[in-house]
Amino acid sequence: MSDWQKDGWRSKPRVQMPDYLDAAALGSVEAQLGRYPPLVFAGEARSLRAQLAAASRGEAFLLQGGDCAESFAEFSADNIRDTFKVMLQMAIVLTFGAKVPVIKVGRMAGQFAKPRSAPTETVEGIELPSYRGDIINELAFTEGARIPDPTKMLQAYTQAAATLNLLRAFSTGGYANVQHVHSWTLGFTDSDEAGKYRDIANRIQDTLDFMAAAGLNAETSPDLSRVDFYTSHEALLLEYEEALTRIDSTTGKWIAGSGHMIWIGDRTRQPDGAHVEFARGVQNPIGLKCGPTTTADDLKVLMSKLNPENEAGRLTLIARFGAGSVGEHLPRLIKAVKDEGANVVWSCDAMHGNTIKSSTGYKTRPFESVLREVREFFQIHGAEGTVPGGVHFEMTGQDVTECTGGVRAVSDEDLSDRYHTACDPRLNASQSLELAFLVAEELSARREKTAAAAVG
Repeated sequence: MSDWQKDGWRSKPRVQMPDYLDAAALGSVEAQLGRYPPLVFAGEARSLRAQLAAASRGEAFLLQGGDCAESFAEFSADNIRDTFKVMLQMAIVLTFGAKVPVIKVGRMAGQFAKPRSAPTETVEGIELPSYRGDIINELAFTEGARIPDPTKMLQAYTQAAATLNLLRAFSTGGYANVQHVHSWTLGFTDSDEAGKYRDIANRIQDTLDFMAAAGLNAETSPDLSRVDFYTSHEALLLEYEEALTRIDSTTGKWIAGSGHMIWIGDRTRQPDGAHVEFARGVQNPIGLKCGPTTTADDLKVLMSKLNPENEAGRLTLIARFGAGSVGEHLPRLIKAVKDEGANVVWSCDAMHGNTIKSSTGYKTRPFESVLREVREFFQIHGAEGTVPGGVHFEMTGQDVTECTGGVRAVSDEDLSDRYHTACDPRLNASQSLELAFLVAEELSARREKTAAAAVG
């Protein structure tokens, strides 16, 4: 892309980004990051693109999940392990339902910045700048804490590098052994509350037992003990993104070295804005959040800018409308994609459109609303004859109480027990796995319907 420069975004309108007070300090941090190694490599991003291309054809399924915003204070090996563990459990269940490979992409090792609905917030008559994530400022409600600090980018880089190091070890060092992962899932279904999912779990176990009897195990088939695991985040803080952008020596193209997949949020998808300008020039897979205000014309322009060669696996459209609203908005966007003949992966973000305030004053997301949006997403794609290619969840492996509902029946009154999120409410480990079972049922039903139609 000869007309693109990695700093070209600086001449475009910018939104949802901080104004740093000390330009010299910012320049010093950017220069330092520019000398650091990239966090991910171009070959990994190309591999993810190839797998996403398969998802666009219904030959794979995307599972994207993780923290709403990674925290410096909550950073620990145990938290990384627990989220990775739940995603592996979800992936096995989804693989069984879909009968295709599941692409595992974490909202990890870079999800430090958050867009906000307002630039300031007021508490007890005091107005201060909004908290924008640990890479920018601090959660504490003080004037000093809310000043954007460029040195936080260096801490974010260090944490991302450590996270990736551990994820790579978990992915290839035996922790991902399929038999071990499923044994964790059996523990979940052994509980009285989750008994309704026991039949699926037992059928998965029967399949694994058959494979073992046929001589397919971690010793004879190493692929059964390792997985591909990718990272992703919203490319919101463009100074950080630019500093880690490199030329791929194999292709001569630019690669965003901050994560395997980056996405553009619903608040930063202006066709002539800074975020679209940056994302259009890197070869990573790109996600694009599509909310209720996304028009068909906007989407057509964005698809043309972000994927001018119409390459499969390049662009994932992440629909986030809210339960009850999918039928109003998704069909017109599907029509726009069909009109352009565009290659895209359709994914469902069933979290961001379903945020409410609980009766006890906490921001939460009802499990039933999340599930309803996923089901509506599948129903619309079934009616339109298009491929529902993936799901996107804010979740954690920790036993938090931030979203209500699920088999453990978190209530409004329970939210205060373990409400740890710095920004948005996340599904806990139990809710995440339960959702995987329910999505697997949708995938299985779709597969059976498709097979019956082919026979008919």
